[in-house]
Formats: sequence, structure tokens, C-alpha cells
Amino acid sequence: MIRCRGKFAVHDYAESLSRSTSDLAHSPQSHPLPVDLVPKDNAILLRRYQLTETSLIVHWCAADSGIIKTIAKGAQRPKSPFVGKLDLFFDAEIEFFRSRKSDLHTLQDLEVTNPRMNLRTSYPRTLAASYFIQLVEIVSERDTPLTELHSLLQRALNYLNDNEPNLKAITHFERELARAVGIDQSGTSPINTIADTFHRLPESRDDLLGTLNTKPS
Repeated sequence: MIRCRGKFAVHDYAESLSRSTSDLAHSPQSHPLPVDLVPKDNAILLRRYQLTETSLIVHWCAADSGIIKTIAKGAQRPKSPFVGKLDLFFDAEIEFFRSRKSDLHTLQDLEVTNPRMNLRTSYPRTLAASYFIQLVEIVSERDTPLTELHSLLQRALNYLNDNEPNLKAITHFERELARAVGIDQSGTSPINTIADTFHRLPESRDDLLGTLNTKPS
């Protein structure tokens, strides 16, 4: 499982995850075995952080591949085919080479299908989107198909792209998430069930609820 981040996750979401390792050139020829190429998968970009001066590590929630992380080699070079295509909350059709030695795969190609630009127009929308993503990460295992959770997250982000968040939307997502992973219990708050089952919740939930409570009516 992927450990979620702490309070005020919107500002920390990408910045607190910096890493450093060797750079690799973005070259399909470095993968001569086509059997390793995973065909197009619909995926939501969950987070991204710097690997080197030119490359990024990108985390995805993919319908068929589940929670995965890929290296986007040379993504920050001016002429990279990835320029402008790797941002939080983007929907994309991705192709990647699956690593046989680690859980870090190599992004080969992608086509953005929904950038959800409105999620960046207000702090509550961005915070709610980040909170939804963190909940999905908590309840998911890596590299396991997540068709239902991917669909739920996709619908939730689409809603936030068109609407400001509210308490009803937050609790509805929590209830549907608990139902999707088979832990929904009649008469019990879904968020309490999630906390009891997975032993943690995103601290950003308190920040989100506080933001909703202080919004002008």
C-alpha cells in the first residue's frame, strides 16, 4: 500500500516527494522486448516528482494495471513528447514497459484525454481531489487491477471539475469507496470503517472539512 501524506497535502503533494537517482535517456530502443509493453490503459495521474533534472517519477491509478509508478525519461526536456502532458489529475491513455526487476516501470507514450483544468481554479477543489486520491491509495494494492476504484475516482474528479466540493460529495465518495472494497457496514460511518480496516486516514481530511465549514454560504 502507498502511505498517504500529511496535512496541507495540496502544497506538499509533489514537493515533499523529491528523490535523486541517475538519469536515463527517453528511448524506446532501450526496450527490445515488445512482450514487456503494456497496451494502452486508461489512467489518472496521482502524483509526480522530480527524479533528475530532466526526468520524473509519475504515479498512476490505471483501470487494468492498478496503482503503478513510471519513470518519464527526459520529460522536462523542451522537445520531450511528454511536455505539458504530465500534471496532477490528468486522465490519459498510457503505454508503458513493465519492469521485471522492480515496481518502477517506464512510460512509453500517453495521450491526455481529460486535463480537468478546473480543479486548479480553487483551493477546496484541489484539496478535495487530493484527498480522494489519498483515500484510493490507502485502500489499494500496487499493480492490482482497480477497475471499479478507477471508475469511482474518475467520476469524483469529474464532479469536482464541474462543482465546488461539499460535505455531501465527500461523504458520498467515502461510502462508495467502502462499498467498492467490500467493507461497507450498515449503521456504521464509512470513514470510520475505512480507518478501522486500514488503520489510518489522510490527515488532509481535517483540513478539507475545515475549509468546507469556513466557506462563505
